[in-house]
Amino acid sequence: MKKRRLNIGLIGLGRLGKIYARDLARTIAAANLVAVADRDAALAQAIAEEFEAPRWYADPLALLDDREVEAVVIVTPTNTHCELVIAAAQQGKAIFCEKPLSLSLSKALAMQEAVARSGIFFQMGFMRRFDKGYVAAKKKLEEGEIGRPILFRATSRDPFPPSLEYANPANSGGLIVDMGIHDFDLARWLVGEIAAVSALGNALACPELQSVGDIDTAVITLEFANGEIGTVDLTRNGVYGYDIATEIVGTHGTLRVGYLRETPVLVMKKNNIAHDVVPYFMERFAQAYPGQLQNFVENVLNERESPITIADGIAALRVALAATEALRSSLRVFI
Repeated sequence: MKKRRLNIGLIGLGRLGKIYARDLARTIAAANLVAVADRDAALAQAIAEEFEAPRWYADPLALLDDREVEAVVIVTPTNTHCELVIAAAQQGKAIFCEKPLSLSLSKALAMQEAVARSGIFFQMGFMRRFDKGYVAAKKKLEEGEIGRPILFRATSRDPFPPSLEYANPANSGGLIVDMGIHDFDLARWLVGEIAAVSALGNALACPELQSVGDIDTAVITLEFANGEIGTVDLTRNGVYGYDIATEIVGTHGTLRVGYLRETPVLVMKKNNIAHDVVPYFMERFAQAYPGQLQNFVENVLNERESPITIADGIAALRVALAATEALRSSLRVFI
């Protein structure tokens, strides 16, 4: 008997959206990409033709009116998430939404209310939870491999800054919300709830970011509800490559997740040993991105509970917004 496939509409066809279109159309057997949407009509038409999606829309809301679409994957700018999630919930579509959930807590709570009222399935897009290294670390923590976690340390370094339009906090939420939210989610997932934060940051390597009100470097301290402590350092100026690393110190040992060498080759010469580096996020999390979409599709088809709920999205956003406030006020902020 032929297995049922989930009819999916994809909204947002930027850099990541194009990758999702490919994965939904060609990699995930249980997914059936039936429609795509983007404000750029020419782009929407081109992606639909490339991946053989039957329909394309220049208006995302028109895609949500499409009766054949059972589930929607939202990969649009963060400042559009609220309208789209609420509209999708009202249409009864299962929802996968990329991080961050929203730019404000009030909008995030409105989204949560709409999802709860409709009873539809909702899954957040925190792809690091599907990375093999983080999955293995989570399992070892649950098994007590390093005892009780006491220190969480995360590093996220982009090799170069984004465009000023993207960096603008009105669009992305700014460095701490847009970039740090992955680390805040991991901190909650791996260690526990966060009770308070402090932050330092500035535009040190990319002063042009000041023109839109953003920064390129920040350090956030975390105080967990059960007494553990942590730090998250972020920068848009990694220069040498894409560097994502997490360390958890426990009472009986330490876990480290992350790597820099992309290809297992060393070039060894006189007084010099060199290797390549991870270029950017799509290479580092090449397995995790389709993995989370595969999980979403299977969850909807098999009526399973969401592993990353809208409550998780709100909790990570609370931390990110508190850290942003701590940076502005130079004060410790309780969550």
